[in-house]
Amino acid sequence: MNTHLKTVKLTLKGKNPVTLDHLSVRGNNIRYYILPDSLNLETLLVEEAPRVKPKKPTAGRPMGRGRGRGRGRGRGRGR
Repeated sequence: MNTHLKTVKLTLKGKNPVTLDHLSVRGNNIRYYILPDSLNLETLLVEEAPRVKPKKPTAGRPMGRGRGRGRGRGRGRGR
């Protein structure tokens, strides 16, 4: 889960703090979040509707065929 932050104060070890307007953090770099108890989450969280991928037309291709490896070779089963 990637995280996008606004108005961030970034402090690196042994360096002076830097203020950034925007900061994006890739999800695999996030271990956990520490949020203060006084934070009202109901007003801050943005609820996103799940994204639905459009179906691609299968122009002339039978469903479930021609994908993967190792099938359809040889004489088949039980012959």
